[in-house]
Amino acid sequence: MQDIFNAKEAQNYIDRINKLSPDSKAKWGKMSVDQMLAHCNVTYEMVYEPQKHKAPGGIAKFILKRFVKPKVVGEKSYSQNSPTAPQFIIKESKDFDSEKKRLIGFIQKTQQLGRESFDGKESFSFGKLKAQEWNNMFAKHLNHHLDQFGA
Repeated sequence: MQDIFNAKEAQNYIDRINKLSPDSKAKWGKMSVDQMLAHCNVTYEMVYEPQKHKAPGGIAKFILKRFVKPKVVGEKSYSQNSPTAPQFIIKESKDFDSEKKRLIGFIQKTQQLGRESFDGKESFSFGKLKAQEWNNMFAKHLNHHLDQFGA
């Protein structure tokens, strides 16, 4: 798993994102490239702009922590066409350049804040996570979708 907190490895993600164009086509799945970028931004919005999303209730949070968290923060990669949580589904077209700029900004902000600021940080859905769990979640999700679009 790449280290999203490492400047060189964070730049690798940015370089991969910069290989995308509005015409990039997915190898699998239903999203367009602009929707994929917006979809990837949701993970970061839940950290930096949590007011944009409805927090899960008590029962939902319990289920998320118990059953979904290990898949999201673990080391194992996502399979193609994995199920997506409702708040991550982007149905409408988005502005490619705007979503790309936002995603790059979120990656840079996360790297600059560093591993220490994420160790023990409360997750929107999973409670407190270790820095490595945050890293796995960010890196695995980016890898999955950049691979999806051949970047």
